[in-house]
Amino acid sequence: MKLLYKISILVFALIYGPATVMAQELNCNVQVSAQKIQGSNREVFQSMQRDIYEFMNNTVWTNNVLSYSERIDCNFLINLTDQLSADEFKGTIQIQLSRPVFNTTYNSTILNFVDNNFQFRYVEFQPLEFDPNVHRSNLVSVLAYYTYIVIGLDFDSFSTEGGTPYFQLAEKIVTNAQNAPEAGWKPYDGSRNRNRYWLVKNILNKEYAEIRRFIYEYDRNGLDLMESRLAEARTSMAESLKLLQEVYRKKPDPYMYFMQLILDAKADELVNIFSEAFPEEKSRVIQILTEIDPANKTKYENINSRNNP
Repeated sequence: MKLLYKISILVFALIYGPATVMAQELNCNVQVSAQKIQGSNREVFQSMQRDIYEFMNNTVWTNNVLSYSERIDCNFLINLTDQLSADEFKGTIQIQLSRPVFNTTYNSTILNFVDNNFQFRYVEFQPLEFDPNVHRSNLVSVLAYYTYIVIGLDFDSFSTEGGTPYFQLAEKIVTNAQNAPEAGWKPYDGSRNRNRYWLVKNILNKEYAEIRRFIYEYDRNGLDLMESRLAEARTSMAESLKLLQEVYRKKPDPYMYFMQLILDAKADELVNIFSEAFPEEKSRVIQILTEIDPANKTKYENINSRNNP
């Protein structure tokens, strides 16, 4: 039902434009951990977690109309490592996005990674307010940026490049933050192009379009068919891996941050799914995966460890 509802939303938006009635889009679990910070007022971290939770779940992020049961499932896990001043903190933020598979109770992971450049000010009892046209708070900008990445990827999984408007909003947040003192927004921040600037640039770059097509083909024409047409679904998923192979062979840049995040999120699931495949299909999948993701070669070789059907 959730799948059909989201598809109907996409069709409605295409025909009628932005909806006049709006609702919150996220079912976001927020956790703030400050175990490494000693001697502080612990209540401030409870307030921080509550304020971020309310900000994520009560903000209207798009014009889409969603019932509570249709909200996008995600986790934002904040691990604070340093308190730089009374109201300035440093740490990491982990973003997890999952998608329900049609006609099952299984949720498939689309994204699961850690941003290590997270520094921000938080003043207890001061409202968190997002303005898409200006960068005022690094905390709010980071949360809003990843919210639009999450929404964009979720919509990409239900409609080919359906997440583009939300990725464009994430890109706008990056543009607004170019003069921010905090790290993570500029092209040269971090190493190996692993930052917010390059993630959204990769996503919107046409040379990476096949990765977004992969998300749709793998999820919509693969996972969503597994309950009713298992062999057909698995074949479709195996074919979708060729889209990633195309990008890998083109190598739009040396690091391909976006592609690696998608592979990291899907690696264990791919092993589980194709461990039950026929020998020829196993062989094709292992060949592609070990080529495009050599760091996980040992993991993919485990596809052969189970008995053939």
